[in-house]
Amino acid sequence: MTETRVRTVQQLFDLSGKTALITGGSRGLGLQMAEALGEAGARLVITARKEGELQQACAHLREAGIQVTPMVTDLAREEEVLSLAERALETLGQVDILVNNAGATWGGAAEDYPLEGWDKVMTLNLRHLFLLTREIGRRSMIPRRYGRVVNIASNAALGGNREFMQAVGYNTSKGAVVTFTRALAAEWGAYNITVNAIGPGVFPSKMSRYLTERHGVDDLAARVPLNQVGDEEGLKGAVLLFASDAGKHTTGQFLLVDGGASAMIAG
Repeated sequence: MTETRVRTVQQLFDLSGKTALITGGSRGLGLQMAEALGEAGARLVITARKEGELQQACAHLREAGIQVTPMVTDLAREEEVLSLAERALETLGQVDILVNNAGATWGGAAEDYPLEGWDKVMTLNLRHLFLLTREIGRRSMIPRRYGRVVNIASNAALGGNREFMQAVGYNTSKGAVVTFTRALAAEWGAYNITVNAIGPGVFPSKMSRYLTERHGVDDLAARVPLNQVGDEEGLKGAVLLFASDAGKHTTGQFLLVDGGASAMIAG
């Protein structure tokens, strides 16, 4: 009888020899997660719309000894989503880890919410997230019976907020990402592919600038049980868990990383 080798914790989190595609990886949460996966040993492809920001991010990652390839991509355009899947597979050979981080938001009261805003967030946050995942799944992960999909949702997926930011399209899209995550996990578990979602709270970033400028970081932090907003390390542990064999028996889950904000009862 062959004895099963039990790996160390460090070995379970090690991504040496793995590849990862991270959308929206040039700044903010995407860059933070790229750092985490790269530092764990993965070879990366990161995407963004703006070439200058993408090149800066790659220079930063390479200084840390991370192997990374930039791919300028506008994920709001279907043809560019399909092209990204093709180019990433050509560059990496295979995609072991897909982090769907790119997204958009649009604020406004529901009764005045424009279809332009609704369509923008639904297309980028949901439709094309599905399209990229489908392509990487059927072309790389399913044939190899291995994969890790990490979808970046938001604690806004849990409902709405009348006080801070009315964004019915954004909140709805992130709620749909969570349901998509669970549905895909149920289907793709048979292929040894895990599918999980992370729900960040407020992290200072370009996307959250409206909140931080209107209410102030200190005021926002005071409303969170941990009395702080997210920082440049807050998502690293979560994404590494879902991307590595440390999380091999975890799928279909939605992990909130929001300082405890979602644990509070409103009212």
